[in-house]
Formats: sequence, C-alpha cells, structure tokens
Amino acid sequence: MFAEVVVDILNSQVDKIFDYEISTPVPVGTRVLVPFGNRTVEGYVLNIKEQTTQPIDKIKSVKSFDTFSILIPEMLELLKFMTKSYNLKMMDAIRLFVPAGLRQNRIREKIEKIAYLAENFDESLINKRAKNQFLIVEYLKQNKSENLSVLNEKFTNSATKKLLKLGILQVKTQKVVSKSKDYGVIQKNVILTKTQQNIVDEISKNSGKYLLFGVTGSGKTEVYMNVIKNMLNAGKTAIMLVPEISLTPQVLKNFKAKFGYDIAILHSGLTARERFDEWFRIFEGNAKIVVGARSAIFAPLKNIGAIIIDEEHDSSYFSEANPRYSTIEVAKFRQEFNNCSLVLGSATPDVESFYKAQNGEYKLLEMPERVNKAPMPNFDVVDMLDELRNGNQSIFSRKLVELLCECINNKKQAMIYINRRGYQTNVMCRSCGYSVKCEHCDVPLVYHKEDNMLKCHYCDARYQVLSACPNCGSTELRYGAIGTQRVVEELKKLFPKTKVFRMDNDNTRSKDAHHQILDEFAKTEGSILVGTQMIAKGHDFPLVTLVGIVDADMSLHFADYRASERAFGLITQVAGRAGRGEFAGKVVLQTYMPKNYTYRCAVNYDYTNFFKHELNIRKVTKFPPFVKILRVLISGDDENAVIKATREYYNKILEIKKNYESDFVYINAMKCPIKRVQNKFRYQILMRISQNHFEEIRDLIYNLDRSLKQKDVLSFVEINSQNLS
Repeated sequence: MFAEVVVDILNSQVDKIFDYEISTPVPVGTRVLVPFGNRTVEGYVLNIKEQTTQPIDKIKSVKSFDTFSILIPEMLELLKFMTKSYNLKMMDAIRLFVPAGLRQNRIREKIEKIAYLAENFDESLINKRAKNQFLIVEYLKQNKSENLSVLNEKFTNSATKKLLKLGILQVKTQKVVSKSKDYGVIQKNVILTKTQQNIVDEISKNSGKYLLFGVTGSGKTEVYMNVIKNMLNAGKTAIMLVPEISLTPQVLKNFKAKFGYDIAILHSGLTARERFDEWFRIFEGNAKIVVGARSAIFAPLKNIGAIIIDEEHDSSYFSEANPRYSTIEVAKFRQEFNNCSLVLGSATPDVESFYKAQNGEYKLLEMPERVNKAPMPNFDVVDMLDELRNGNQSIFSRKLVELLCECINNKKQAMIYINRRGYQTNVMCRSCGYSVKCEHCDVPLVYHKEDNMLKCHYCDARYQVLSACPNCGSTELRYGAIGTQRVVEELKKLFPKTKVFRMDNDNTRSKDAHHQILDEFAKTEGSILVGTQMIAKGHDFPLVTLVGIVDADMSLHFADYRASERAFGLITQVAGRAGRGEFAGKVVLQTYMPKNYTYRCAVNYDYTNFFKHELNIRKVTKFPPFVKILRVLISGDDENAVIKATREYYNKILEIKKNYESDFVYINAMKCPIKRVQNKFRYQILMRISQNHFEEIRDLIYNLDRSLKQKDVLSFVEINSQNLS
C-alpha cells in the first residue's frame, strides 16, 4: 500500500507528490513523518493507493503518522482550488489551513490530571497516622475534584501516591485550553425591525450569495447575529469576518453576549498558543462560530450554514504577500462546497460586487435607514482654498475648530480622520485645486523624487515636473501631506486640557493595543480620537457627535483606478461613526476640490449615482469589472538580473498574446512605483485582460511563471492586485 505525500518544504523543486510505502491505510489529510533525503520531515497524505509507478527499490516507508486527519475533506478540495486559481505551491496553501504551532509539534496540547474520589472507596484502608491522606479525602468530599498538582502542593506528593495505590483516589486527564481575552459583554435585548427580520429570514431559509447594502447604523451586526443564531439552531456552524483586528473586540462583545463559549477567534494578534488552542476547539467541534480577520476563512469548521464578510469592500480581504489570494473568492468556494449562505455586507459596496448584484450573481438586500430612525450626520464641506485666501494657514478649518470647541464643552466626543494610505506624494495646485491626471488612464499622476518625474502607475506614461499649474498658471504647487502625529500635536495646542487619543499602525502593534485605546476613549467624555482608516469602520460610540476629515483629497490623489471608490467609501464609513446614539451627528469635510463628483455623492450618501458614474468611467477606460488585471511582479537583489528576467517574461507573454490579440486590452513592462523594497529591486508586467478567455490566459501565464523560475529572482502573478505600487 502506498501513500501520496506532499512534504512540508517551501521549495518549488519539491512542490510535487511523492510515493511512500505505508503499512496501515490512513485517512486522506493525515500528517505523517517521512524520510526525505538525509532528514525526516513532515508531510500530508493526499491519496492512498494499492500500486505505484515508481521503482519499488526507490520507495521509502512512512515512519509514523497521526491518529487523526488534520486536513478535513473540504480543505483538500480547497487546496486544489487555491493552487490552480492563485498559482500557489501546495504547502503555501496547506500552511494557511494549519496553525504554525501544530507544525513540527512546536506547541503541544496541554494535558492536566484531575483527581477525584473513587466510588464506594474504603476509607478504613488509610493508616490512622496518615494525616495528609485523610485531609485529601475531606478536601475532595467538599470540592468533588481537583488538579493533581494542586493536591500535591497542598498535601504532599507521597500522600496522593498512596491514595492512588489504595484505589481511593482516581485520576482522569483533560485538555487545558487557554482562555481568550475577555473584552467585556454588552447586554442588550434588541427587537429586530421589520426590514431586519425579513432579511434574516431570507438568508436563513435560502442558501446563496447575498450583498447586504445597509447604511452605517442600519443594524447589519444584529442581522448577522440573528442569522448565525438560526444556523446554530439548525445544527450548523458559521464564520464571521471583519477587516480590521481593531474591530474584533467590539464584535466579540456583542457576539459573546449572545453565544458565549460557542465562539472562537482567529486573527494575527493572537499568540501562537492562543491560535493553536482556538484552532483545536474549532477542529474538534467545540466552537461553532468563528470570528476573525482574513485568515479565519480557513477555519476547519464542518457543516457551515453561513459565511458573513462585513465591510466586504475593504482591501485587507486581499492577501498582498505570498501566499496571495482573495478572501471573498475562497469564501465563494466554501459557500458552494457547503451549499450555505454567503453574506457580503457594506454601507459602500465594492463597485465590482454591486455590479454583480445588478447582474444577478448576488441577491441584493437593502437596509436604507438607521435602526433608530436617526438621520444620517449632516456634512459641512469646507473649501480649504477659501481658508487660505482668508489667512488661515492651519491644517484645521475655522468651522472644524468651532465645532470641536462645542463638542468638547458639551462633554461629547469627536473623531478626526486622516488618510495615510500609500507612500506617494501628489502634486496639487493650492490656488485652484487642480490635480494632474494621466491622459490615458484617468488616474492621478504621482511625483517620483528619485527620477524627478510625474508618472502614471498603470501605463507608465511619464511627464515633466510642473513649474506652474497648467490650469491657472499659479506657482503655488503643493507636494506631500500631513500625518496623524502632526494632527495630534496641533490639537493639543488648541485644546491643552482635552484628552487626545491616536490610533494608527505605529501605535497599535502591541498585543491588545487596539482594545486599550478604544476602551479608554469610550470611557473619556469630551475627548478626541485621531486615526487612520482603522477608526473609520464598525465602531459604535454613542457620545461621538462630530467627525472631522482633515484632508479628504489624499484618497483621491492615490494613483489607483479605485481612488474615487475608496475615497467615497472612507468618507461614508467615517461619517457613519457620528450620531449613532441619541445625539445628532455632524461631519466636517476639508477639501481643495469641493465640487468633485465623489464628494457631491458622498455628502448626500448617494451611492447609487456614484456607482453609475464610476462604472461608466471604468467601462470607457477598460478597467474592472469589465476586464481583469494580471500583474507579474519580479524582484531580486541584482537589478540587472531582474531586468533580464522581466524582459524574458515580457517576450514570452507577447508570444501568448499572439493567440489572444483581442483579449489583451493592455500590456506593458515597467519599474514598480516603489522600485526597491527591503533591498530588492522590483519590476512588473501589467496586463488588462478581457473576461472572455481570462482563465485560459491566466493558466498559460501561470505555466510560464513556473517554467521561468530562477534561483536569485522571485516572481509572482497577481489577479486584480489591490496595490500596484
């Protein structure tokens, strides 16, 4: 009998199936120890067969194997899907399924011994002078059971040993599971609105793919929880994903209040031990609900009834480092495998998702009003050019300062949002607000200081640096942007007695930092929270009545065809943090382009018209959802070797293109906008491919990538990459 095994080594040369002799049939997915070269390595059984085509004298034997299968059948099918769809090595995918602590037994299950009194024990067997033995018996009569180590410490090791020998004491073993952090519990009895109840019934009774389009504060979380409750009542399980670790504490508060110990949490903020224990709780069926960020989509749940992805538009659902994958595409696979419900929720859906809902791929469910019938926050759009003309050189408009004073004096709270996404510095005229765009792609040009040029990151068009605005002739050109630390410093100068919190990637790296900042902010009346996009989504603070968007234009100037979509989404999301309680909310949006269509739609919460406008632009310029973007990213220590490899790739792709001329909307090779990262030079080949033969072309390029692999040059193929820099 032979086992087909993939070995746990991340090397393209050994990314294949190896035959090993095995004496006992084991379930597919079982972890094994096998000889490989001059060492012993872990591997995973992908098939058991009676015959092999390999020479028998070359076949080695499996040394040992687990008593259970680590990879459930669904994960084995998902393995096939991911290796084909994302050009992954098999072990790249398997390592997503298995916690790092389990591999090579880095972390073992903790076992404790629990002592208890035997039934009908004979106390007369105890020597009358053995005081500690009598004390143990009396202790266990009162406490029923106790950890053996505790008894040894309290009453001596020799006393417990003697009682065990006499048969008076018996011991059982049980696992020790580390407790997940207690984030507190929100207790509230919520009666669903008619709209909420209808949506819950629809999702619970009918499997399928749903797009839940609900304004901020419309009660999407209550819908999620009631859908999950119905699934549990039907004997099924559920996965709930959120985009940011910062959102998990608040989500867990609500979920733990409703579901208690049935919940397991999976995200990158857990320790290796915590992740190991949570994974095993899920694997053994002791947790029925998994809550977490992107990686939780790989939880080993069986019989899934619902997969819910909150803030589905968020770019964090795409893995931008190896192994690269789309969480939503993985979720679709699991939805189809389990014939369950997939719910994509957002107040500002991804344009491609909304397009699919329009075309019937998703069923659209709408929640157009806040649960408490409260109005959406009112916007004050401040033209920062007017502020400059009137002598205000501050980063804060006079209107924002006025409303901050009012908010703090009334012991309410404010949130100040600043977008720091990306590294680029845009070029903008301070006199008229003009921002230079590529004439071919309708995306903003980016200033590259190294080359002293303006570039388009999509077609590599290059333009000379401006000395004056081509629109009005002004030489008042602005380069660069402000950040969160500067905002906090300026606020402290204006409001020295006010507590100002900051939340960004720089100060939330430590464990539980997100929770600590948010918890302290929630408890502090008359305070201000300054943050990046991690404060824009999901948070519910009843005392927040004011939101300030310091520099809205930063999102628009990012060199990305999604720039307007992301700007609209972030403005809408962060605005939705205000007025969620009994007090009305206000939003101050500071911009140099107050008439921009994105802002006109955002301040009116008009997603429908924004979608129509954005979709039309993409149709004309041929961007997703009308095409797919393929990107080959090539990097290495030696720039000449990278250039040579890029040229070879490009020429080979041009050969493929000859058979698919009409499907290649665009192709070009260029330096990456960020040319060097961690001392590696980076080049890319960008393609826009029509939908007609996309999978055929993708597979040909995957095959090309595998055939051109080199020792000193790394290459990856990405689909619709969220970050082309």
